[in-house]
Amino acid sequence: MTTGVAGSFPSGLGSNPGHPLPLGFVFRSRATKEEKAAVADKAQLTDSKQIRDPQAPKGRPTPKRSAAQPQRRSVANTPSTRKEASKRQRDDRRAALERQRQALAGGDERYLPARDKGPVRKYARDFIDSRFNVAEFFLPMAVVILVLSVVRVGALQSIALLLWLVVIVLIVLDAILNGFRLKKQLAERFPDHNRKGAVAYALMRSLQMRRLRLPKPQVKRGERP
Repeated sequence: MTTGVAGSFPSGLGSNPGHPLPLGFVFRSRATKEEKAAVADKAQLTDSKQIRDPQAPKGRPTPKRSAAQPQRRSVANTPSTRKEASKRQRDDRRAALERQRQALAGGDERYLPARDKGPVRKYARDFIDSRFNVAEFFLPMAVVILVLSVVRVGALQSIALLLWLVVIVLIVLDAILNGFRLKKQLAERFPDHNRKGAVAYALMRSLQMRRLRLPKPQVKRGERP
């Protein structure tokens, strides 16, 4: 055994000139793996660029056009960022409000608010819109009474107070009469529908001036609903 210098390789490993370490084998194995991966990637790229035979089977059924178009449209319309999603929500909300506004003006049942939908609510609106209601003249009468009460004349102030009492009594009597008639009509026309809250809904509508009512009146005064 030959004694080596301190820090050198032991004798029998790297000091034997007759059997050198096969370093080429180590680098060849790594190069072989890289070459195989490159060949596989090239083969996949070549296969993807090749035109498929139209007659060759795809392994799955071809979707119908009616089913494929909505899928493509939904994928195309899917927002990619949070900012885009927020903008789309604002646009949808604005469009929904615009449809609701047009429905309130034209009476389109599809886009009306929930409180105005249904045949019962429609009949209640038509019932009120087809007649004169004392309550709808309350606002102009209130202005007149207020002006009379401001004038510092004892007689005019007494008349204003009397008018207040007359207007309130007339409104209450008219509301009771309309509510009773409407309730009877709804029971006869819609026995199987939910009529809860329809009378109160109609009486609240009678408090509004005709031109300010929403949805807009669809019948003329004196016309049977």
